[in-house]
Amino acid sequence: MFPKPGGKKKRKSHKRSILQRKDGTCYLCARLYGDYRQHAALHEHHVFGGPNRGISETEGFKVYLCPAHHLEGPEAVHRNINSMRLIQQDAQAAYERTHSREEFMHLIGRNFLTGENEQQEEGPAAGFWFIEE
Repeated sequence: MFPKPGGKKKRKSHKRSILQRKDGTCYLCARLYGDYRQHAALHEHHVFGGPNRGISETEGFKVYLCPAHHLEGPEAVHRNINSMRLIQQDAQAAYERTHSREEFMHLIGRNFLTGENEQQEEGPAAGFWFIEE
């Protein structure tokens, strides 16, 4: 009887990860052990979940993890707070390379880089973890 209003559904933008290329390697395997082998299956993990999951998707706060580092193993980010914090600190540091801390705080509402964690890593892998555009 009454026609439906026209218009298209709004689509959310899905930004690429700011931490990692999607090349088949697990972020934590490479980050912790230098293991760059290709995995048959990788899970996409949103670094900041819960109410910030949408922000993680639109800003590229996501990494690709093997099942052992995502859900199953003792170092899995959903079971081990240290693994989770490592990824959150890396995501904040990568975001702050092009934005300010205030912008990050406005988005997420929490600072994950405190005190000694703000120091730049030294060694051959320093700077590897952030994608250069």
